[in-house]
Amino acid sequence: MYYNKQMQKCFEVQIIDRIEKLPILKIGDNFSIAFFNLHGNVELTEHCAIHIAPLVLQSKADIILTAESKGLQLVHAIAKNLSHKFYAVARKSQKLYLQDGISVSYQSITTKGEQTLYLSKHDVDLLKGKKVAIIDDVISTGESVSALEKLAETAGGKVVLKATVLAEGDAKNRTDIKFLADIPLFFDCNDKVFRKIN
Repeated sequence: MYYNKQMQKCFEVQIIDRIEKLPILKIGDNFSIAFFNLHGNVELTEHCAIHIAPLVLQSKADIILTAESKGLQLVHAIAKNLSHKFYAVARKSQKLYLQDGISVSYQSITTKGEQTLYLSKHDVDLLKGKKVAIIDDVISTGESVSALEKLAETAGGKVVLKATVLAEGDAKNRTDIKFLADIPLFFDCNDKVFRKIN
C-alpha cells in the first residue's frame, strides 16, 4: 500500500504481467475496497480480455453472460477475441423490452439494498440449451455471480465457467471461480488501513 500524487491511499495488484494501482475507497463504516474500474480504460480492458478468453475457450462455452455495467466492455472484448457474434447481458433495471424476460434478486457488497438482474427474452433464447461462461470484473461475496448463475440455469443454460479479473477477500479461496489476481478487503482504524486477514 502507498499514497499516490493526490495523497490517496492505493493498493498495487499484478494482473498477469501488468501492475495496476487501485485507489482505496471507503464504502462503509471502517470498511474499504481497492477500487477496480474498467470503464473507459481500453488498454486494461483488452489486457484482461486477452487473458480470460483462453479460459472461455477451454471451457467450450457457447455463449458468455455478464451483468451491466463494468463487465460489459470486458465481455465485448472477450467475445471479439473469440469471434462470438453475441453475448448475453443481465440488466440492472427493467426496461420496456425486458417485460417478457426473467429476473433474479441479490445483495451486492458495493450497492446498498437488494438488486435485481433482468434478462430479456432475446438473451434467454441465446442461453437456452447452451454452455454458458459467466464473466465479471470482480468477485467478492459472490452474490452477483450466483444471481447470474441462477439466471443462466432458469433460461435453460448450463454454466461451464465462472471467471473474473479479480477475486476480492475470501473469494480467492473459492475453487469454482477462475481469476487473474486477488485483492484484499480493508478495515479502517485511526486513518490507517489494515489488510484483512483471511
